[in-house]
Amino acid sequence: MAYIVKVEGRNAFELTQETVETVKFVTDIPKDSNARARDTGATIIVTGKIRTAADGDLADSTLKAAKWSLIPAESADAYQKVTVTTIAAGQVVRQITYPDAFVIDYKENFKDVAGVGQFTLTVRQKKDKLDQIQVEGGFAS
Repeated sequence: MAYIVKVEGRNAFELTQETVETVKFVTDIPKDSNARARDTGATIIVTGKIRTAADGDLADSTLKAAKWSLIPAESADAYQKVTVTTIAAGQVVRQITYPDAFVIDYKENFKDVAGVGQFTLTVRQKKDKLDQIQVEGGFAS
């Protein structure tokens, strides 16, 4: 499987299949609910490698992700359009788009053994725009 995470907005960037290792989509529904709850959330958790700049490319996309996580809530730039594409055997298995996503967690871990770091980016769709999430799939990439 290959994953591509595209973030669109003022500080646009793309995490490519060479960088992204796992993607997890979570629909958060309160566990104590006995019926469909109104307090639902939609979250994407992306993990991957922090790669060194290659071929003179100094624009590491994980650096842009880290900077996005630091934008204050008062700024419109805190909200970006996020599209995650999952590809297997040349087919798009899933393409999920959050039109107004914001970072709820960003972590980086570095070890001197591997020489490369790891990151985890967790984004959530703005709650009042959950109905604008797009879930597609089953087409050629």
